[in-house]
Amino acid sequence: MARQLPAVDVDGMVAFLVELLNIPSPTGDTERAMSVIQEAFAELPLALELAQKGYLSGTLPGASESAPRALTAHADTLGAMVSRIKENGRLRLTQLGGWIWNSVEGEGVTIFASNGAQLRGTILPTMASIHAHTRDVSYTQRSEENMEVRIDAHTTSAKETEELGIRVGDIVALDPRVEVSDTGYIRSRHLDDKAGVATIYGAVAALTAAGLQPAQRTTIHISNYEEVGHGAAAGFPPDLAELVTVDMAVVAPKQRSDERCVTICAKDSAGPYHMGLRRRLERLADGAGIDYRTDIYPYYGSDGEAYWRAGGNVAVGLVGPGVDASHHYERTHRDALEATARLLVAYLLDERA
Repeated sequence: MARQLPAVDVDGMVAFLVELLNIPSPTGDTERAMSVIQEAFAELPLALELAQKGYLSGTLPGASESAPRALTAHADTLGAMVSRIKENGRLRLTQLGGWIWNSVEGEGVTIFASNGAQLRGTILPTMASIHAHTRDVSYTQRSEENMEVRIDAHTTSAKETEELGIRVGDIVALDPRVEVSDTGYIRSRHLDDKAGVATIYGAVAALTAAGLQPAQRTTIHISNYEEVGHGAAAGFPPDLAELVTVDMAVVAPKQRSDERCVTICAKDSAGPYHMGLRRRLERLADGAGIDYRTDIYPYYGSDGEAYWRAGGNVAVGLVGPGVDASHHYERTHRDALEATARLLVAYLLDERA
């Protein structure tokens, strides 16, 4: 018989996710999203404190402190930064995080100007009109050199753009375009990893509603620099024994991960995760009747590995909801969010150290 776990409020978790997805938070500019996360967890209650680096962390008291645990997910997303104001008044970009230019062609953006203004624009090839550049539009490779932001303001020169308040170094956020279907699918940019943040929220909310506490003292950690490789390098107590990273699972051809399941990652580009912790997570999923997959990701890294590289002497595991088309226009399903949150609940309540 499957172990009975406290119910997860999936509707509440999805509502929180949608709210978070609609708040821009490219790497390096996450304060708005962190504020919303801080307020949401405070209602559970769990006091998450903002660190000098910009991450959030707080502590859930547990029945024991013999082997303290932590959950981490990241709120920073892919985005861009103004690298040059071009002579025609348009913007050249440098990437924040690892995305491909083809994936953002035609995407709407918000430019957070140095003077506090928020201007709208679109990412386009420098030769976008098919009526003027037929072969060039079709065959030109998309790259930093031949893509630009067309600003929705009157500007035809670098001087006019500068007068709008735009400077080199200003953040450019990609539109998420969030849609929740009546079939349970959620499509949006930045499900990586706001979906992970939402599942931690859902798991903690489920424990709180049931009047339960974790088996071990548990740190909740929301990082802000994962997309550039050092998000969770700091922010954990020195006596930490285990860290479970919650990040999106890669759904693609030849992968086992699924949009309607939670995945437990065995290995990614940095090597294998802790075998003992991985096997325990699999047993917990089996014991609670949670639909899961075990998978391997060849081009992937996580915050857990960032902590390992920083010297963290802990067992690290990685789980997360299946997300299709990672670092593109992504999609997941509410079933995957529920399965992930339930696995986190089972882990938090697990008395085995």
